[in-house]
Amino acid sequence: MKNYAFINANVITENASDDVLKNATVVVKDGKIAAVGTSVPVPEGTKTIDLKGKYLMPGLINLHVHLPGSGMPKDTKKQNKKTVRKLMSNPLTKYIVYKLCASYAKVDLMSGVTTIRTVGGLDDIDSKIRDASEKGKLAAPRVIASNMAVSVEGGHMAGLLAYEAKDPEDGRNYVRKIARTKPDLIKLMITGGVLDAEKEGEPGVLRMSPEIVAACCDEAHKLGFKVAAHVESPLGVKVALKGGVDTIEHGAALDDEDVELFKAHKAAHVLTISPTVPLCMFEPEVSGGTELHRKNGLVVFEGMLDCAKKCLAAGVPVGLGTDTACPFVTHYDMWRELGYFVKYLRVSNDFALKTATIGNAKIAGIDNVTGSVEVGKSADFLIVAENPLEDISALRRPETVVLRGKIYRKPKVKKFEYVENELDKHL
Repeated sequence: MKNYAFINANVITENASDDVLKNATVVVKDGKIAAVGTSVPVPEGTKTIDLKGKYLMPGLINLHVHLPGSGMPKDTKKQNKKTVRKLMSNPLTKYIVYKLCASYAKVDLMSGVTTIRTVGGLDDIDSKIRDASEKGKLAAPRVIASNMAVSVEGGHMAGLLAYEAKDPEDGRNYVRKIARTKPDLIKLMITGGVLDAEKEGEPGVLRMSPEIVAACCDEAHKLGFKVAAHVESPLGVKVALKGGVDTIEHGAALDDEDVELFKAHKAAHVLTISPTVPLCMFEPEVSGGTELHRKNGLVVFEGMLDCAKKCLAAGVPVGLGTDTACPFVTHYDMWRELGYFVKYLRVSNDFALKTATIGNAKIAGIDNVTGSVEVGKSADFLIVAENPLEDISALRRPETVVLRGKIYRKPKVKKFEYVENELDKHL
């Protein structure tokens, strides 16, 4: 069905008074929005779909996803260099990994996320899923793909989702190698993380030298790519911004110089609260972590919130991502990230929705394509029964998802009951 019209819809759009166009019509033609408004005529012969007052909004955009993982805690313990490289060296097992990643991408879509930005994947799998989605051969969101990342020996995700650069020239070579797989951006693993921290109070230890950071950013920018950087310490933020990264993923406490660096480089902060909640709020016997993980998780949690608060106050763009594939962070729970944003940053539901749609689209450089319900943009919608402006958890239950005009009615997602039950305790 290429051409149709949703009628009697409550449309959530940044251009509406009170952010809702009541009893509106949205006309879709060839996968794009042809008209939207409260007095829009439906072209003769166009099929109508009566939403009966349900809420139609832009599809969610998740700016921080790792496709090779479900988020189920037990699955994360299977990751090691030897196993990953063995899987990727054989065409048959690599195809199996591709199919698994594609199945996780479908979960994203069925949960109402119509665009994902991958920031560390396996070989060229992310860009292949992107291409298959664009051609309509795969039920998956629009994908902004990074493919493999660049790390250093002993660095975050080194040998798993990232190459190990030994020096600046090696970093440049790896950026060029990744570029040949046709990604959309380059990802750097500049600091360590909570799970690989060795000392209490020192998560996010700087692993990548400033020289390698600068070399990778320079090479990526020469090739036309933006750079996203895994950073979980104040020193890491400073090194990353001075080196030229475009987005700080996760973040850490900022000083005044950092804020000015964000502004000078026109960089953005991508906030990922989701993985820190189980780390620092669950008991270790529930999270599967250690007391060290819990204490360091709290450091990162507080640092990320400080980063987001100061960026918002200074007018620096802040986006949202889940860091999906971390323990307890599934492909269907982007709605929780919005809930955490509201809870811990004390923003309104309206602000959270705009951040996860048009705001994220601007950071990703696709706001001319998607992110809002506007004429000419892709028909990427999430339709829910209740008003998420009043209750953000309405996003938890998609009635319909639309991507590039293709309708997915009553989308089904298999959820991990154990994970859901534990996370629901911290809503």
